[in-house]
Amino acid sequence: MFVLAHISDLHFPPLPEASAHTLMNKRILGYLSWHRKRKYEHRQEVLDALVADLLDDRPNHICVTGDLTNISLPGEFVTAANWLTALGRPNDVSVIPGNHDAYVKGALEQGAKLWAPWMTGDDGHMGFPYLRRRGRISFIGISSALATLPGLASGRLGKDQRQKLEACLSAERENGQFTVVMIHHPPQKGAEGRRKGLDDQEDFRALISRTGAGLILHGHSHRAIITEIDGPSGPVPVLGAGSSSSIGSHKGFGHYYRIVLDITGPRHSVKAEDRHYDAAKGRFLGGYVHDILS
Repeated sequence: MFVLAHISDLHFPPLPEASAHTLMNKRILGYLSWHRKRKYEHRQEVLDALVADLLDDRPNHICVTGDLTNISLPGEFVTAANWLTALGRPNDVSVIPGNHDAYVKGALEQGAKLWAPWMTGDDGHMGFPYLRRRGRISFIGISSALATLPGLASGRLGKDQRQKLEACLSAERENGQFTVVMIHHPPQKGAEGRRKGLDDQEDFRALISRTGAGLILHGHSHRAIITEIDGPSGPVPVLGAGSSSSIGSHKGFGHYYRIVLDITGPRHSVKAEDRHYDAAKGRFLGGYVHDILS
């Protein structure tokens, strides 16, 4: 058995102080949104409960599918790096960025240097896609994060990254590995509209239809979603985690998946348990267990 925790959209509070010069771009909209609404939604007490739950359970690996920051301020990248350090060894935690981590041009390239230990493949190279093998399970991190115009929260992989991903998935499948693909934006049809969606989602789905994958994890929508897309030998399960720091005033209480993988036999078993934050008890509690593959 291999236990995997899938967390996403942490949007670490509080928002650091920012100079007027720093906010003279798209950030001003996110800054106002934070103080008007988001600071009441993404709460430290939920994050504290999340860490306590994860440290108590001690999963074999933790996947973080983006949006650790709010408006990509330098101080936010520092906060996220400190939190990841406390969470676990870089070897046991894999991170990809989300659109909020690339809020303005150049922010991700500068800030994510602090996250390199958690976004580096086994070959020591930081870039996307990256590959980490943990026994017979391969974690592949890809980035759909890019700076967009105000009012947009869309993402894109791009042709070069898709080609590298296809080669990686094909090679891992040939080697008998169970592949877990991490992407921020949901790749399934209809999950988000054009303004917030993955621009090249059709190309991504076509890629998966050729190569297959064991499991695809995403965030972005701030709600728990379980669906599937076509693979070469059957459906590929797609799990979208809710925001893992949410107090529940907007889209739902803090959420993450505790996923149990059993790939020891001829038939793979994947079970995903919803874990939600309970405000009355101040901790995360177990919920429904989805039998994804059996």
